[in-house]
Parts: sequence; C-alpha cells; structure tokens
Amino acid sequence: MLNNQINELREKLDNAILRNEDYSIIYKISVQLDELIAKYYRETKVKVAKS
Repeated sequence: MLNNQINELREKLDNAILRNEDYSIIYKISVQLDELIAKYYRETKVKVAKS
C-alpha cells in the first residue's frame, strides 16, 4: 500500500518538475513524499524487529 502511494507521489513530483510547476507545489509534493518514505522505513524497521 505504501509502495503504491510512494510511486504515485514520485510520479506526480517528476511530472511537476517536468512541467516546471511553481516551486511551492514541487516543495509540497516533495515533503509529502519524504513523509511517506519515512513512514515506510519506520514500518519496515518494526517488522524486522519483530522477526
């Protein structure tokens, strides 16, 4: 689930950069992507620790 969200946001960010969108939009998407990636790693770390 998180993988799909990360991939979708990554694609949205790439498209925003290619379309030369306003910096504030690119920044907002980038922050959202960073938060999802951090969440993914936190959840992965918990799964590994439980194993």
